Amino acid sequence: MSLGHHHGHFHVKRPKLRHAAHLHHDPAGHSHHKERSHTTRTMLWAFLFTAVFAVVEALTGWWSGSLALISDAGHMVSDALSLGLGTFAVWIGNRPPTQRHSYGLQRAEVIAALLNGVLLLTVISAIVYEAIMRIKTPTPVNGLPVIIVAFFGMLLNAVNGWMLSRMEQGLNTRAAMIHVIGDFLGSVAALLAGIIVWWTGWMPIDPILSLVVAALMLYSTVRILTEAIHVLMEGVPDTVSLHEVGEKLAAIQGIHSVHDLHIWTLASGMLALSAHLELDSLDSWPRVLERTQSMLNADHGIEHVTLQPEVRHPV
Repeated sequence: MSLGHHHGHFHVKRPKLRHAAHLHHDPAGHSHHKERSHTTRTMLWAFLFTAVFAVVEALTGWWSGSLALISDAGHMVSDALSLGLGTFAVWIGNRPPTQRHSYGLQRAEVIAALLNGVLLLTVISAIVYEAIMRIKTPTPVNGLPVIIVAFFGMLLNAVNGWMLSRMEQGLNTRAAMIHVIGDFLGSVAALLAGIIVWWTGWMPIDPILSLVVAALMLYSTVRILTEAIHVLMEGVPDTVSLHEVGEKLAAIQGIHSVHDLHIWTLASGMLALSAHLELDSLDSWPRVLERTQSMLNADHGIEHVTLQPEVRHPV
């Protein structure tokens, strides 16, 4: 058996194309649909909680004259927008395939993750800018209202984080989670800053802690953006080795060689594969198809498979 490689694809001499087979497992798809429905409801509740608290925080900040609370309310609004966008993307992704979109609209979640990543970069930039301004010109803060609201904000984001952690962990939900974790850390920072300001009156602690939170958010945000772009560029998933899958396919009895092997991500948790398999005889195709299907699903979790069998031509 042989496995060649040419211009980024596994390749041997390509004979005339014969038959193609597409494999898809409905039971797994049904389970995936149920998970996505649960994800939609969870993200909707997180969105509502966040939006309501953002209004409360803004009103409290205006009443107490706390710029820190008003600023954090702005961050909560961005979180609410993120969760709203994520919820809409999951809902759109549940729509069935159509003539125009044969795979459905599940990639909407990846696009939402990309947009959320850009939104996160905007929020991080705003935090850094505001922190630098406050270090240069300290702003008086009424510590007690900040402590109270930051404490409740920390509890709210802990609940949101717990709900999101129980969902299907795709790019979209991870991007939403980064928003929530970032706001949780922001609430912790605001709480610590409020306590320190209340006891000591040292104002620079607030912007210093804000910069620490921004640095933590930046690391996760860059990872989300990188992964989203990788998926949109049809990159091979990090959890799968193209060469390893090719070797396993070529090792199946009845397959002489493999070429034009491609593996990509359709949506979160949904991998697809296409390949040309060169066989000694088409008589072995039913047995080869069954073994290939079993190996790809069991070893790599690949459910959407398109295979092109070809008869080997004697050299």
